[in-house]
Parts: sequence; C-alpha cells; structure tokens
Amino acid sequence: MPSKEALKEALGLKDVTRAGWILAGVQNPESVASHSWGMALLATQLCPQELNLQRVLELCILHDIAEVHVGDITPHDNVTAEEKHRLESEAIQHMGIDASEAFAEYEAQQSDESKFVRYLDKLDMALQAEIYEGQDLDLSEFKMAVDDW
Repeated sequence: MPSKEALKEALGLKDVTRAGWILAGVQNPESVASHSWGMALLATQLCPQELNLQRVLELCILHDIAEVHVGDITPHDNVTAEEKHRLESEAIQHMGIDASEAFAEYEAQQSDESKFVRYLDKLDMALQAEIYEGQDLDLSEFKMAVDDW
C-alpha cells in the first residue's frame, strides 16, 4: 500500500505541463495529468470489447507518471529513447507507488492493451492539437492520420 506522501507526490502530475505544447507556443497548455485523463476518457468510449478495459485505464493513468520526477521529455530535448526509458524507470522505482509493471508493459508494447493505449496517446494528442489550433498555431506535427472523424 503506498504511503500518503507517495500518493501526494504522484498527484504532482497535475502540475507538470506538457512541454511539447509550450515549445509550439500554446497559451495555457494542458498538464500531463490532463493528457492522461483525456486518454482514459477516450478509452471508456473506444476500447474494443476483447481488451481488458481496467488494464487499459491503468496504463492510461500510469504511462507518464514518471514525469513527476523527470519532466515531460520531448524529442527536442535530444535525449535518446534508451536514456529516457532509464530515467523514467528509475523515477518510478523511487516513487513508492505501484506503477512499475504498468510502465514496463506500456514501454514494451507487447500486449494488445499497451498497443491500444499507445494509439490513444497519439489520438489524444491529435485531438488536443485540433483544439489548440484555435490559437492560430500550426500544430500539424502533433497530428496523426486518424480515420475520418
């Protein structure tokens, strides 16, 4: 059972701003926790019946939890994928919450649930880019090809 302090620390994700949006010039960008919530919302609406929705939701909520410690590392930070994984894995080990298994599953992309959550990660970002484009910004780099919506 995680301690009260560990849980409060994890809730700090609400205060970690999505760095990619800042770099793109978005005014008042979402937090990483908002992004995770967006993914969870999408999961409740789009999760195929053959997948374990509870596991999908856990992966949505926990996939970026290490960013409480390491921040939102973007491709513009010139950190290799291996180093990013190492930093995030170490952060999770020291957080005192039960997130290591979910993080490892998401990173490995070996389960159908983790692959679906990776899709939700991209879908949430693309939909959020459409919302932010109302600020007269070109956010095409954040969009992905999505079937006709």
